[in-house]
This record gives sequence, structure tokens and C-alpha cells, in this order.
Amino acid sequence: MSLTFLFIHQNFPAQYRHLARYLADQPDHEVYFVTRQNRNEMAGIRKLFYEPEPANQGLCHRLTQEFDLAVRTGLAVMNLCRNLKQVGVRPDIIIGHSGWGETMFVKDVFPDVPLLSYFEFFYQLQGADVGFDAEFGVADAEDGARLSIRNAVNRHIYAVSDWGHTATNWQRSLYPAEMQRRITALHEGVDTDRVAPDPAAWVGLARDQRILTRDDQIITYVARNLEPYRGFHIFMRSLPIVLRRHPRAHVLIVGGDGISYGDAPAGGLSFRELLLAEIGDEIDLERVHFLGQIAYDAFLNVLQVSTVHVYLTYPFVLSWSFIEALSAGCVVIGSSTPPVQEILRDGENGLEVDFFSITGLADRIAQVLDDPDRMQPIRDAARQTAIDHFDLGRRILPQWLGLLGDLIDRAIPEASEPMDGPAVRSGLR
Repeated sequence: MSLTFLFIHQNFPAQYRHLARYLADQPDHEVYFVTRQNRNEMAGIRKLFYEPEPANQGLCHRLTQEFDLAVRTGLAVMNLCRNLKQVGVRPDIIIGHSGWGETMFVKDVFPDVPLLSYFEFFYQLQGADVGFDAEFGVADAEDGARLSIRNAVNRHIYAVSDWGHTATNWQRSLYPAEMQRRITALHEGVDTDRVAPDPAAWVGLARDQRILTRDDQIITYVARNLEPYRGFHIFMRSLPIVLRRHPRAHVLIVGGDGISYGDAPAGGLSFRELLLAEIGDEIDLERVHFLGQIAYDAFLNVLQVSTVHVYLTYPFVLSWSFIEALSAGCVVIGSSTPPVQEILRDGENGLEVDFFSITGLADRIAQVLDDPDRMQPIRDAARQTAIDHFDLGRRILPQWLGLLGDLIDRAIPEASEPMDGPAVRSGLR
């Protein structure tokens, strides 16, 4: 059956990479993707670019500036959808992200087309990222009002959507109970055949032409950008202890100097520069390697040579790299925060550590480096967790296709029971 799919996400292909690629590979399907201008390409997908109108400076209250941008974004997407409709394109389903207002008005153009919206995060005054780290998040008397207005975009798009999805049970649990009933927890999936252990993997370091392999002691850390939301400050502060205890160890750090979440540090410095200024004199910088943002195959090589991988996060959206590290068979030390605890079981498929404990993290790293062979059962269990719960081809993709098929056939999925709130533990156990 020939079907037309319309995806909407400002950063093509983002969370829809695997799904959109699969659908575009089917000979009878047409796939359109509405996005902001970017250079990413994917065969068989027709990209359509939108640009919101500029803001009218000074006409918005400071707390409604994000909402104003969401409206302008939604209108830009709506106009682009009208252009599609005028040339005869009618999608069988629309799949899009709710966070920036992109899907606010698509039903005004295609009222009879099912809309599946991605509800990634419902902001909380307590129990999530806000106020979690006092060092970088001073409480503000207007926080409650600001978050309520930010959630208004979520609420509006939920009201016009036929169904919703989010990546994990914990993310779903953040939403009010009445909203959870029409949100399915369904991860994007990991290609566990590609993201797999490789004893022959190696990483070459341009600085000194050194080659690192699984025979070396390698501590790895990965984030899109090096920032407090992903515990970069805690990780860096543990390195003086770690490197002093382990004179052969090398540290591979993947990530850029930008800001994905939270505020930039004062003074125009990046968090990397800030932390190096704080502890740079206490570490051997010949053994600490900042790789920046690297190609995907190089990123996989970093995971494949890892002796121990550190993943810290605020109570916030879980990174893809966490699941990929499990799939690669890493020994993952994860923060004891709800997104990680949903999946990681201490001593079974990984090791837990208090997010803020610098010495605790150093001790956990030492536990692995001192006896890496004893960690093989944890490596095996980590990979099995990825295969059992996040395997793209054998588990996740069939679930996605089933969900899309139900919505296209107007067989609305059965309502789900609400979960217990921000402290929810996973059913993966």
C-alpha cells in the first residue's frame, strides 16, 4: 500500500532518523520532512524548510517570549503545510515534535490526518532538572510561572494531537495523569548490530600519533556538549584523583563547547575552559584528550575501546549515547538519577554513583580499572539490555510501525494507565 508520511522536527532527522530512513526505503512510500535549514541529507526524503517570522521586540512579556516563538514557529510550519496541500500532497499521517510549537496548527490544514506528536519533556518545579544542581541553578521566584507557560505549548499540542509518544517511561511519568493516557513510551531504538563490541577497535590521537586499543586503560565520557546537565563538572573534578591513582590511564572526552541545555557560564568561557582553569594544574593533560564532536563511526570506536564509560545526567531527557554505550558492551558508571535508574541496575548491567559525589565517581572508576576482567559479566548484561529493550530492527521498529498503522487505520491505540510520577522506576527489571 502506498502511503505518504510527513515528519516535522526543526533539526532533521533527529529522533526520527531510523524510522524516516526505513519508511523512505520502502518503494511505495513518500516521505516529506519539514525542518529548519540544515545540511543533513537522507536518500528518498524530501526536505522542506521553514523559518519563523522575526519577533516584534518589546511587545512580549519576558515570560512569554518562548511561547511567542512557538506561535511564530507553528505558523511558519502551517503555511508550509498549506503549500503542500495546494500542490496535491495529503499525508496519511503527520509525526512531529511538540517542543517548539511546530505542530500547533497543522490540524488547521489537515484536520482529518492523524497527528502523532513527540512529547519529550513536561517541565517540573520539583523532581526533575529545575533546582537539581544548586551550583548552576539558582531558584527564581518566577520559575513556576515560567515553566507553566513553557508547558502551555505541550498542552495545546496534546489537545490537537491524536496520540503522543515519548522515549522512556520516566519521561512519560512527568506528564499529568490525564495526558499520560494518550502517550506511548517508545524509544527511537539502537542498531545493536552496528553498535556492538569490537575487540579490534582502535582510536588514533592526532596530537601525538598515539593509538589506543582495548589493551589500554581508557576512561570515556560523551555528551553533545560539555555542560553541567550531563555532569561534565563532576566528571572533570574526579580526574585529579583518577589520574593520580592510575598513571597509565587515558581519558577520551567527546563533545562540543556549545550549550544544549541550561545557561552558558558567565564571562564568555565554555564549561571546558572553565573546568580546565579550575583543575588543569592538577591533571596530566597529555593523558586527557578532548576530541570535540566527531563522526559517528569514530564515536563508536571510542565506545568500543572503553575500559569504563561515565554517564552522568540531571533528571532530564536520557541521551542516546547511554543506550549506545550499553549496546557497545561498555561498563557504564551512571548517575543515580531517575532517567538512568530506569534502565541501569547497579552491579548487574552497570554501576551507579551519586551524581554529586566526586570521590564516589573516582572510586567507581578505580573499581573497574583495577580489575577490568571481573567486569565482563556487566559488559555482557549491558549489551543484553540494549538488545532486549532497544534493538531497532527486531523490537523497536516493529512497535513504531504498529503504532503508525493503528493511527492511519483510525484504530486508536488502547489508553495507557498513568504512572507514578517523577520517581517512577522502570518495568525493565
